[in-house]
Amino acid sequence: MIRILIGLTLLVATPAVAQDVRTESGPVHGAAADGVVAFKGIPYAAAPIGDLRWRAPAAPAAWSAVRDGSKFGADCPQNAFPGATGSGQPTSEDCLFLNVWTPKPVAGAKLPVMLWIHGGGFVSGSSALAETDGARLASRGVVLVSFNYRLGRLGFFAHPALAAEGAGKPAGNWGLMDQIAALTWVRRNIAAFGGDPTNVTIFGESAGGESVARLMTSPAAKGLFAKAIASSGGGRDKWPTLAAAEAKGKVFASNADAATLRALPTATVIGGINLLSKEEDRYSGPITDGAIIPGDADRLFAEGKQAHIPYIVGNNDDELGFVPAPFLPMVNTPALAGLGAGAKAVTAAYGSPEKAERHVAADIMFTEPALALALRHARAGAPTWLYRFGYVAEAKRKDGIGAGHATDVIFQFDDLVKGDVAPTATDQAAANLLATAWTNFAKTGDPNGKGIPAWRRVDPKAPAMLEIGITGTSMAPASSPALDAIAAARDTVQ
Repeated sequence: MIRILIGLTLLVATPAVAQDVRTESGPVHGAAADGVVAFKGIPYAAAPIGDLRWRAPAAPAAWSAVRDGSKFGADCPQNAFPGATGSGQPTSEDCLFLNVWTPKPVAGAKLPVMLWIHGGGFVSGSSALAETDGARLASRGVVLVSFNYRLGRLGFFAHPALAAEGAGKPAGNWGLMDQIAALTWVRRNIAAFGGDPTNVTIFGESAGGESVARLMTSPAAKGLFAKAIASSGGGRDKWPTLAAAEAKGKVFASNADAATLRALPTATVIGGINLLSKEEDRYSGPITDGAIIPGDADRLFAEGKQAHIPYIVGNNDDELGFVPAPFLPMVNTPALAGLGAGAKAVTAAYGSPEKAERHVAADIMFTEPALALALRHARAGAPTWLYRFGYVAEAKRKDGIGAGHATDVIFQFDDLVKGDVAPTATDQAAANLLATAWTNFAKTGDPNGKGIPAWRRVDPKAPAMLEIGITGTSMAPASSPALDAIAAARDTVQ
């Protein structure tokens, strides 16, 4: 009985601590746990509904009562995808919310800020996933921000009717405008949460990693961040022009005016788009619009026109290892087709048809682009680090299978306890290494530090990478005959 009473006394005496912070739009009430205060579901832009659908994000409406920051906002509309992990949040076009985790919600603290851009092929994803909870990264002395942005046809849609009313303003890349709006919100508000608005690191995986590279080349994002980390983001692909995107928009809705388009039901706009079905005859995806996105990231990096900031780039060692062997031709054929006449030399460079079939698509889509952008950035004189992640949790290891696409994210956030298997001490050490390197980088512009194997910058004359593997982590040559062949074929085609 005494023990029970003592336990009850402790429960009553140590309630969850809460904190209030005032943003430009109004006050927010956050909940504290384990030394970190979380503020969730903060509107960073007005709801893009009604007349604001397919418009640049507007300022959120002000509020006076203290807003509850204990729950995530709605996810942006998207089609569920079998096998993908959902956040469990409802979806709504009113979805432009962000979340802040901070160990020190005190104005003037000036902690480094990390802003996460989620992946999902620009058609799915959420800032509310358990594996990207920001508390553990924030506990390392950074302010962590995540956010939603418009997806699919609601986020990337061009149409002559919309262009006509825009009077020359950027149009089409509404989701990327959301990303820039979130960065602008951080610039204007993060100091109130203890963050330094001049020391922001953007980081993202897959579509989020691709967004990082594009933001580094976007005039509209200039000066909004100081460092960048791109994971499995590709970057040597070409986005359609605005004219091509408008042509696809007309296929979706041929003679509609802007008012009619904005009156369409959400489900009609989403259509059947998901990670495997992009409705390519009617949906453009992200666009080289000439304003937000002035050109291909690969070309702009090669010309040195990207932001010359500290940059980490890399990918996983078995991105498409989850694809069953019978389905590999479905991804290999289009990937090789993009290399033109050089495709034959690329497959030969693997040394065997079996190795080529197993790895060529992943290398074309992820591995070679990471190396190419790292080399271009290093040649521009900017500090650059390259990595390849190959760690697999002990409970998930299978012979011949490495780290698949997106399996690194939960390690980046040091959130293994929220995964689907119990982490071992070895698993936790791998997460600690990655999270420490990322937060070191956010703090100093260099991932190196205590507990991190020496990670050398990229030398264009002898490129090396940090290889994070099951048996250890060390520097290794970044190139290979196959990657060299892919680069040569690509450069010839382009």
